[in-house]
Amino acid sequence: MHVNITKSETGNNKGSSSQLVAYLEKENRITEAQHNNLMEEYWFNHTGDSIQPYEVRQSIDNNVAKLSKDDAKFFLVNISPSSKELLFLKGRFGEEKTKVYLKAYANAVMDAYAKNFKRNGVNGNRNLVYFGKLEHNRYYTYKDLEVRKGLAKKGDVKPGEQMHVQVIVSRKDASNSVKLSPLNNSKGTNAAHSQKVGQFDRVAFKQATESLFDQMFGYEREIKESFNYANALKNGSYEQKQDVKEQLKIELSQNFEKNHSHSKGLLEVLLDGGGNYIAPVPDDLKRKRKKRKGYDRGIS
Repeated sequence: MHVNITKSETGNNKGSSSQLVAYLEKENRITEAQHNNLMEEYWFNHTGDSIQPYEVRQSIDNNVAKLSKDDAKFFLVNISPSSKELLFLKGRFGEEKTKVYLKAYANAVMDAYAKNFKRNGVNGNRNLVYFGKLEHNRYYTYKDLEVRKGLAKKGDVKPGEQMHVQVIVSRKDASNSVKLSPLNNSKGTNAAHSQKVGQFDRVAFKQATESLFDQMFGYEREIKESFNYANALKNGSYEQKQDVKEQLKIELSQNFEKNHSHSKGLLEVLLDGGGNYIAPVPDDLKRKRKKRKGYDRGIS
């Protein structure tokens, strides 16, 4: 599960959200232009799932009390399940139910987002102003290597499982009085600053989103696909790296034993513990052997 927070997909979050809202409507425009089988996707949050683009823009742009022109007005939360996770959901629930459950998961992610600030009065997603948009595909941009090499064109659909959710969330809480910045790096060393803007632990947030997915859908996550594993290899100490590598080794060993337990049992039976056992020859093969012996002796 990949969950990250940025300023904006369009590069500017200090003004109106109109440009970002319009950008995230791109798949609906493509669907309408190509008359394909995709249904139009509406915006959603914890209150409903048929919210119009203008309602998103107005709600975000009007929730900016006491923010200066240089302050961030909103942030973008990208919720991107892996191909393996998407195939798991589709295999268990089907295509249409996967969309429904992915939206429910996004609302749960935003609940964890709110709680991660540890601010009085911000206890869940009901205290946020946010709107999610489910997208079925991802599209090549000029930044992609395939486009630069001429293997794909800008705007082409990327292959594979690409369903994901983009969430626009206001900098201010639902009361329009509390500033919330998920890009704040404070972890409590400056108590006054943390109290003012909210302490947001990104590592804890990503761990929470992963646990939420596993618990909601009964997904058995392997160590190698966990955030803890990737984070330890990238940012951890030598001891932390060795620890996750050892955990992976144990998991691989356990999986090997589990997958080969039946084969091992059969081998033990055939060898009878000493390696001297000769498996019985099937009757049809015995007849073929007798016929072959007769032929070798010149018997027709």
